[in-house]
Amino acid sequence: MKPTYLLTLLALAFCFSTTAQTCLTEASIKALDAQWEEKNLNPEPEFFKNILSDNFTWIHNHVSSVDNKESVVKRAERQVANDGSNTRSRIQSEVKVAITGKTAIVTGYTIVDRGPTPIKYHFMRTYVEVDGKCLLVGNHTMAIPEEE
Repeated sequence: MKPTYLLTLLALAFCFSTTAQTCLTEASIKALDAQWEEKNLNPEPEFFKNILSDNFTWIHNHVSSVDNKESVVKRAERQVANDGSNTRSRIQSEVKVAITGKTAIVTGYTIVDRGPTPIKYHFMRTYVEVDGKCLLVGNHTMAIPEEE
């Protein structure tokens, strides 16, 4: 009886420890998304190599451009070689997270200041958990006209 009891306890402990280690919590996704913004301001190519899924897609304002993992990493490498980006600040607000299964959708606003006037963007990013790690698979950003 004791070995069965011990095995049951071990199995339960294992289940709780694996579920507790998920990256898909509201707090961890908000923190990861804040890192995404910070690394776009202060580029770090290794961060992008690690967080972006191989099939990552970023649709920019009115499809003015489309990036994939390779182009984001290359841009970060160029910016590091040139002592940083031309962006002065990136400020997030109204960040919301919706989690379903192994997928998190993050929405909110980012004010990006590249001069002469800051631009407010609405964003929607999709993170998925793969083997216990959260990866960014999609990003869509849309500038909001000043009159709105």
